[in-house]
Amino acid sequence: MNEIILTPILDWLDIAGIAVFALTGALVAAKEQQTFVTMAFFALVTGVGGGTVRDLLIDAPVFWITDPWVAVICLSTAVFAWFIPVRLWEGKLLAYADAVGLAAYAVLGSAKALAYGIPPVPAALMGIITGCVGGIIRDIVAGRPSIIMQPELYVTAAALGATMTVAGGIIAVLAGVASFWGWVAGFFAGFMLRAMAIRFELALPTYKGAENPPAPGGPSDHSSPGSGPPG
Repeated sequence: MNEIILTPILDWLDIAGIAVFALTGALVAAKEQQTFVTMAFFALVTGVGGGTVRDLLIDAPVFWITDPWVAVICLSTAVFAWFIPVRLWEGKLLAYADAVGLAAYAVLGSAKALAYGIPPVPAALMGIITGCVGGIIRDIVAGRPSIIMQPELYVTAAALGATMTVAGGIIAVLAGVASFWGWVAGFFAGFMLRAMAIRFELALPTYKGAENPPAPGGPSDHSSPGSGPPG
């Protein structure tokens, strides 16, 4: 590394991402009426999942192993969720909170990858992984449909934030200025896109090439000519 990985702004983004994702994990367990141990587990794996995968891929020390406060934040968030009625999080409030975590982690993941000498495109991908993997793990463990399997803009918002962070970092190096504004722009771009997707239900177009797949046991593409239904 040639520079400090975390500056004050990235420190705050790190804390915000960890706390918000840990909260979403704990609340998933709360809605399923699970025990506190399960809530704490969900808070931890959701809060650190994306960053753990990122650090392993960029060959960095796993952040929550070397920083004793990360696990404390996750477990404290689980305690907080335990005493707060789930009904207070009904509606879209939790989705907006998740958007904050998504944007924060997309920026942090990309900035950290760049600081470790990762090239621009993989660095942007590290931002996407940091922002999305924790939620994916949460949904898989909970047996819920993952948000990434929906057309609603989610990964795209992380990609926008990560890309702007990387582009801002490159511009900052070329211009000889601090990367701060690139991080800020990346965070707000990612958050605003995700917030607009939540508010207006924005979604990407879906693949239409398999609208009417063959029914199980029915005619397939290998049926003999004339044996299938009329085209």
